Amino acid sequence: MVKEELYITVPSVFRCPISLDVMKSPVSLCTGVTYDRSSIQKWLESGHDTCPTTMQVLPSKDFIPNLTLHRLINLWIQSSTLRPGSNSPRLLLATPPAISEVQAKLLMEKVERESCDDSLSKVAEFVSCCEENRKFVARFDGFVEVIAGVLKRKCVEIKALETAVRILDLILSENGVTEGLNKLILKSNQESKFLSAIVLILQHGSLNSKITSVRVLDSLALDSESKRRISDSQDLISILLQLLKTNNNGSLNDAVTSILTTISITRSIRSRLIENGIVEILSNSLTEKSLKLLATLSTCSEGRSAISSEPKCAAAIVEKLLKVSKRGTEDAVTVLWSTCCLNKEEKMKEAVVKGNGVTKILVIMQREGEGNVKMMCRDLVKALRAVCKDWCLGSYETKTTHIRPC
Repeated sequence: MVKEELYITVPSVFRCPISLDVMKSPVSLCTGVTYDRSSIQKWLESGHDTCPTTMQVLPSKDFIPNLTLHRLINLWIQSSTLRPGSNSPRLLLATPPAISEVQAKLLMEKVERESCDDSLSKVAEFVSCCEENRKFVARFDGFVEVIAGVLKRKCVEIKALETAVRILDLILSENGVTEGLNKLILKSNQESKFLSAIVLILQHGSLNSKITSVRVLDSLALDSESKRRISDSQDLISILLQLLKTNNNGSLNDAVTSILTTISITRSIRSRLIENGIVEILSNSLTEKSLKLLATLSTCSEGRSAISSEPKCAAAIVEKLLKVSKRGTEDAVTVLWSTCCLNKEEKMKEAVVKGNGVTKILVIMQREGEGNVKMMCRDLVKALRAVCKDWCLGSYETKTTHIRPC
């Protein structure tokens, strides 16, 4: 008698965004996103202070049980595991089973031969189901190379390119995959083909595909050589800047800003970004990622001058003080210190004072322990004292021993 198998399609809302498995104990962060308790605990305990889905900085790392979703999942499991004609429930697989090595080889050959979206979609569906499937693909000899090869071929449909990038994004966290792809793509003298595929996705792909492709590119920029090869692509830099100018999606803008920060390791690339108006673009919608890029740009004189010359930049930075994470605060203070203390830009000083920046800098200086941020704050108070004509800082000594905690 043939054993009958039944596989259930899992509603996406029942899957943990981190593990992609059905949630056993759903809990919600303050951002409103729900995760499986074990997955989000691992994320937070590893040192992260952001929501994995939205990448928002968490004002609180507390989470609360999502009892409603928990009940719905339990009801779904009960209804899914009760087979027709049976008086007792039977636990069924909630995800497709692992494929055999023979099936994997056949699928690889088809992808390598045709590069069609249909075959790639089957791979994407398989790896998105669970961690075990992703590990299987990452360990399977030649599988990753075949997927990466799709991005280096000519005349491939845009949907196939998008799916290939999605697959790579799903398996990048597996052991050795990122390093292997870095050598395979960016150190094989074929990076121009790969980067051309990324540009095509950024021009014609869906929003999610654009975010994914930029994220994959950022992950592969492991060393100076890789970053230089990426930054040498004129078309890529142009389309990234264009996206920042015209796009309103926060996730895409953060991804683009992150990759631009990653590759800005030489003065030439920083100068090119500055010439193309990156400071003005960032000032229009300042985020923590933007502050990081501005801090990088402020390491060169052209960057400091551009930041000081942009009327909205100083006000936007001061506005973010006390509202961002510890790292964001350090980046913001670095930009202000570089322009006000190194370049001694009077316009920048006036804008900081006008935005009530002195008070915020004093608060930061008080709460920081000894370190670079506190030193920069002290320098800023000294530099801004002369501008504060109506501020009672004439006799203020930049020591904080007289300010005592309550």
